[in-house]
Amino acid sequence: MVHNGARGDMMARSRWLIALVAVLISVATVTPASASAESSGGQRYHLALGDSLAYGFQRFKVGQPPSAFRTGYADLLAARIEHGGRLPELVNYGCPGETTESFVTGPCPWNAAGFPLHNAFTGPQVDAAAQFLRAHRGRVDLITISLWGNDANAFVASCNGNVQCIIEGAPAAIARVAGNLRTSLQTLRATAPDADLVVIGAYDANLGAFALTGPIFQALNQSMAAAATSARATYVNPMPTFDANNGTALCTYTLLCRDADAHPSDAGYAALADLTEAALS
Repeated sequence: MVHNGARGDMMARSRWLIALVAVLISVATVTPASASAESSGGQRYHLALGDSLAYGFQRFKVGQPPSAFRTGYADLLAARIEHGGRLPELVNYGCPGETTESFVTGPCPWNAAGFPLHNAFTGPQVDAAAQFLRAHRGRVDLITISLWGNDANAFVASCNGNVQCIIEGAPAAIARVAGNLRTSLQTLRATAPDADLVVIGAYDANLGAFALTGPIFQALNQSMAAAATSARATYVNPMPTFDANNGTALCTYTLLCRDADAHPSDAGYAALADLTEAALS
């Protein structure tokens, strides 16, 4: 038999326990919702990484502020690809002169030379990217990266115009680029497992020398595509577009025939954006 006073104490404790359980259930329910709001709500981002192509570089604009370089593929994509009816904010770490090695070791050559970036960072670009992705976890919808041109230029320069050196050294040079790229892509994928990750590949701007250089650039694209696959990234190959019609398309898609500049023209950057958008859809 339970005394009336004891029964009252038990009932009070029961009410207190029920209230406590209700609070705990409420907290358990609210916390994931808050985390979900952090990942799905708020500002969304497109993170552009890599070299001068990511920057939107064109030689005739040198000396102008970064705001003058606004026709790049990253700018175009950020203005097109929506998430939940909202356009992302573009964060562009693109660094003219960046190689697959300096991307990992730093510093950014363009910034080190005293030129400003679209979005400033210090240290290696891959570390800055990983830091941004962690700080905005779940809110970066698209990561684009182009990173090959300066490696190719450095390799060709190391051969001092010796064709045999280029032919014999190309496989090892391609393997270095692909290996460095694979490591960086896997870092990005581990930090942003759900983001769309797109690698924009190489085109051959050696007009008139395609018999020699074409197979090398095709091999480079194949190796970089394999690196992209290892990180569940989409690969975009610009060669069929940029090198069409035996290279005459280069006059449209690059500034070669206007300024002896192998960087894309406005039409070329638009083509890269179109190819990327098509690959994503």
